[in-house]
Amino acid sequence: MSTLESVAVLGLGKVGLLAARLLHDAGFAVTGHDVRAPATAQPFEIAATDVTDPDALDRALGGSDAVLSCLPYHFNIGVADAAHRLGLHYFDLTEDVATTDHIRALAADHPGVMAPQCGLAPGFVGIVAASQIERYESCRSIRMRVGALPAHPTGLLGYAFNWSPEGVVNEYLNDCEVIEEGVRKTVSSMEWREPIYVAGTRLEAFTTSGGLGTMCETYEHTVANLDYKTMRYPGHVDLMNFFFHELLMRERRELAGEILTNAKPPVDEDVVYLHVSSEGTSDGRLARVEYVRDFRPKEIGGRRRTAIAWTTAGSVCAVIEMVAKAVLPGQGFLKQEDIAFSDFLATTTGALFDSEPTA
Repeated sequence: MSTLESVAVLGLGKVGLLAARLLHDAGFAVTGHDVRAPATAQPFEIAATDVTDPDALDRALGGSDAVLSCLPYHFNIGVADAAHRLGLHYFDLTEDVATTDHIRALAADHPGVMAPQCGLAPGFVGIVAASQIERYESCRSIRMRVGALPAHPTGLLGYAFNWSPEGVVNEYLNDCEVIEEGVRKTVSSMEWREPIYVAGTRLEAFTTSGGLGTMCETYEHTVANLDYKTMRYPGHVDLMNFFFHELLMRERRELAGEILTNAKPPVDEDVVYLHVSSEGTSDGRLARVEYVRDFRPKEIGGRRRTAIAWTTAGSVCAVIEMVAKAVLPGQGFLKQEDIAFSDFLATTTGALFDSEPTA
């Protein structure tokens, strides 16, 4: 399978709706699918689709070359199964490791590409990190830090749920993969806390699940230390540990998501902090490379888009563009670290990330 001209986008929240618009603007034939139509008119086709019904899903996707799932992670296995049945290219934004493992197994006998984890983290952050690793003769560490936060935090949590509450709860509670002193291992989430500064703002970073994608597997024997952490405003992780572990909300994940979203709804003024740093030997000398950005909302398609929406949607759309143009393989399981950063920035949507370093 090589053709990729039409894309079905499932889930028309802020990220899905923007992804559909970016793909449309990049020249793809797009159909957006959701149980409810968007409140505003769109320049692409909209269809009401129940993604929990396999037959309805197959009918909805039948006329497309690819499917992009922007749904909560627990829907993605069903969507990936449908893509496998229909022989479609598959893309998603999942951080869930079990979902990715399932999709990887499907890719073994699939005629198209199956590319989970194409968002911000996992996704873009891994592309940046891989570009740094390539600079060294020997890489002793790669540290990836990402924070999607309100630009003007309030309250003790200093947070707003601009991202899926299910995904946030999942990444705060599931175990995390790391490489430490050459050993690939699993550690608990919300641990290994450290202070970090981006654009003069003090943040705290701590382990969370899923942000590395497949990087531990890829670099197990070539990078001595590799880890991913989420960044939040100081004090956040103590309160979340209290909420999940002392109050035992870890046993009631769905309710935990409802409580947190009700307390900290989404905001329009947000910021995505990115800090990727590496150390290694280059030309016989120890060197350090850093990629540090604070991404802010952008005007796209006549509307102001939140930072988390455009960084996530832009990342996956850039990958879809590269597959369509045969810059990336058109078949098999796609790892984010196999994507060249220069190729990513050369796409229509990847160019959104081509900003100056944070001061």
